[in-house]
Amino acid sequence: MIGLIALSAWLSRGQHNRKDYYLGGNSSGPWAIALSTMATQCSTNSLLGVPAFVAFNGGLLWLQYELGVPFAMIGLILFLMPALRRLNLISVYQYIEDRYDLSARLLLSGLFLVLRAFATGVTIYGVSLMIGRVLQVDFLMAALMLMAATIIYDFLGGMKAVIWSDVIQIILIFGSVIAAVFVALHVNGGWGSTMAAIPPERIQAVDFRGTGLGDGQTFAFWPMLLGGFFLYMAYYGCDQTQAQRSLSTRSPEETSRALFIGGLLRFPLVAAYCLLGVAIGAFAELHPEFLNQLKLNPDKPGEPDLNLAVPVFVLHQFPTGMIGLMMVGILGAAMSSLDSTLNSMSAVSMQDFIHRLTPRPLSDRQELILSKLTTVFWGILCLVFSFYVGDIAETVVESVNKVGSLLNGPLLALFTMGLLTRFIGPRAAIAGLVIGIASNAWMWKFAPSISWLWWNVFGFIIAWVVGVSVAIVDRQRPNHYTLAQKTGISLDSKAKQRVVILTIYGVLVAVLLSVI
Repeated sequence: MIGLIALSAWLSRGQHNRKDYYLGGNSSGPWAIALSTMATQCSTNSLLGVPAFVAFNGGLLWLQYELGVPFAMIGLILFLMPALRRLNLISVYQYIEDRYDLSARLLLSGLFLVLRAFATGVTIYGVSLMIGRVLQVDFLMAALMLMAATIIYDFLGGMKAVIWSDVIQIILIFGSVIAAVFVALHVNGGWGSTMAAIPPERIQAVDFRGTGLGDGQTFAFWPMLLGGFFLYMAYYGCDQTQAQRSLSTRSPEETSRALFIGGLLRFPLVAAYCLLGVAIGAFAELHPEFLNQLKLNPDKPGEPDLNLAVPVFVLHQFPTGMIGLMMVGILGAAMSSLDSTLNSMSAVSMQDFIHRLTPRPLSDRQELILSKLTTVFWGILCLVFSFYVGDIAETVVESVNKVGSLLNGPLLALFTMGLLTRFIGPRAAIAGLVIGIASNAWMWKFAPSISWLWWNVFGFIIAWVVGVSVAIVDRQRPNHYTLAQKTGISLDSKAKQRVVILTIYGVLVAVLLSVI
């Protein structure tokens, strides 16, 4: 943590205005952007929750979720991100105002801030609770330890500190996961003993038996493939926490390269912590007393907390020193998610709200200071909020993941309606967004047997149908340009090569999972 703060202080030397703070002066290369994006997605919930899911619940079916990533990257490389990058945005929602109007932009920005503040508070609570239970420190100490360093290096270094700290953290995360896999295999007696001990259904990687449409099969193949495609398109292209990274490159070409690299590297990372789940699941079968060691929740003394399987396994099975490596990896996963969220919330607040409220123009220095103070404000607010979610967090963690699927499809529809049409105006677009979200909320409440992964698809389709229908009737005059016309999108030879490679890669991953 001291090293991250020192690094961010060194990186802050070149900051002169808010663009330097939020986009790192557009000086980051594609590898750094891609690794930083991966680190943000590899949250502590993923690092702890996915191995627990593989070990004790759905097994390797989780890998189906990754099948949509290469194809989502193709859509982003071809259509959305190069165009947004050419507009030189800080807030990705600025495009919504340019294409529709101010009300649409403020609606999206407000939704982003509310949902992210809520999700971030729950994340802080969950991670701090885990740290406290495993390392036997109180919740306050754990939360302050986590957030103090994150807020300080985010305050000092801005997006450049976020990116380079994430690069360091993804190396620690991946290294600690690989180390944990080898230790677990060794403790189990090798690969053969591990595969003999794990229940066969846990190593099934593809499930074509269900559709997720009322049969209760949430993690069937088609909802995970199609739902994952729309989810990742929206997450990488329309969510400020991810899109801001892609806007920080030196050129649109490097944005394309960063997306390409991320599309290739994400599956090996997820496969690594799924393999860790297999090893821990086998360990639990070979050592039934392991589940008793997970009963660390004082509110539920007789029930194991499966999300603690990874850190408890590490504490009991790792040698001294490697325990520290893995704990740093877990902390790094949390910090890499929190730092980018705080920076993006600050960027949206400054670009979409604060600038409109200041009575006179601010100097570059004033904007930079205000941007940093806004980051601190959101960090403290999310930290304070984390102290008030104790009674609801265990049920809300899953709900927070669903909230993303509630919004992703309609959000992607709003962007693509602006990209691909000239006749859909602001009222039609907002109607599509609102009804798309409402339809997903209805399914959440009244159709729980439909997989929440389908919400990403259904919300997108419904938002498009409503937007087109209202536009035909309403005939409100929109800003008469599509994103492609405004920015002159063209598919060059390098982009074509990346599309072909990602297509082949996605098909090969699907074949591999089918063989497993």
